Amino acid sequence: MRKRLILAMAGVLLGGSLSPLNPLIGGVRPALADHCDPSVQGAGCEDVGPALEDFADIRRVPPGDGGVRAGRGSFTSRCGRNENGHRNSDNHIVAPGVSNGAHHVHDYVGNLTTNGSSTDESLAAGGTTCRLGDRSTYFWPVLRSRQGLGAQPSASPSPSDVQDGTAEDVTAENATAQDVTAEDATAQDVTAEDATAQDVTAEDSTAEDVTARHTEEPGGAAEGNVGTILLARSVTLQFRGNPVSRVVAMPRFLRLITGDAKAATNGGANARAQWTCTGFTNRLTGKYPLCPRGSLVLRVLDFPSCWDGQNTDSANHRTHVVFPARNGTCPAGTRAIPQLRMTLAYSVPGGPSFAVDSFPEQRHNPITDHADFENVMPDRLMRSVVTCINRGLRC
Repeated sequence: MRKRLILAMAGVLLGGSLSPLNPLIGGVRPALADHCDPSVQGAGCEDVGPALEDFADIRRVPPGDGGVRAGRGSFTSRCGRNENGHRNSDNHIVAPGVSNGAHHVHDYVGNLTTNGSSTDESLAAGGTTCRLGDRSTYFWPVLRSRQGLGAQPSASPSPSDVQDGTAEDVTAENATAQDVTAEDATAQDVTAEDATAQDVTAEDSTAEDVTARHTEEPGGAAEGNVGTILLARSVTLQFRGNPVSRVVAMPRFLRLITGDAKAATNGGANARAQWTCTGFTNRLTGKYPLCPRGSLVLRVLDFPSCWDGQNTDSANHRTHVVFPARNGTCPAGTRAIPQLRMTLAYSVPGGPSFAVDSFPEQRHNPITDHADFENVMPDRLMRSVVTCINRGLRC
């Protein structure tokens, strides 16, 4: 590392900028403006990440825990999949009032005004992509394709390059999105009103995606976040019940986070990354999943659901709402609220050629996956959510 830093400083002093050496012929590492594909560049990606060991063949992941347990009832808020390209590198919950406070780019659905300066009042006055007047803000770090080399990113992957393939390519062994139930929250949960993920072609994705050609944008290449931003094929926002008790309403302006954006250096205490593939939703992993042809990559983001009954936020943004025990029981002094599960489905390039945005020092470790939410539902809508859940309905 010291040698790399010395070489970098020498390049800046002598030439004003670095001209990256070709990693295929002995260069020290690709420039941040280049794609970094560990399957091609190997150790040349070690300072940028991810590493090859950050990927796992989903067929080799043993079946196991399915995430936070839920009751029968649920309510799905239909907010689209960020077709309007609402993105920034802010986080009004963790870094309020700070521009580029996240140092990586977020995708947003729901509230149209969310940025680092957002307040409860500004969100309440904002527009929304959600049905039924849900002005809540839902956001997560973008996923990028790392396929290819060179200073300019390639276009969105072609149908022959992506892992999802076509319906005809899907075998009984690897299953399809049609095999995934509504509880698993996949593309089948998405109706025509909130965009038809199945109809999205590579050509559509090219038109919608915001690519890494904006190398000067905050949270982008300067922070080590390189490649082509991938638009999710579907986004499912499902509020679920508790398996052992009824739920009470979330207070308006309740703020929640899940996962740890710095888990690679902080350790796994708050890590909640869950990756899988359609057809394999009983196999969750903390690594990037390598899915068989005909299968979409899924990010499953479970939020805490045991509220202290008083606060809408806390100093660490965690202690006011905590996770239930494995059997669903909430700790003493807390009450069960609707449990939010975000499920994001993606077409990705074949092989270990994609990565989630991260803080630079986290090197795109998949364990850093995380998401944020602020409840700005009208009280009447939240009452409907609670009624659906407690009656065991799927709304």
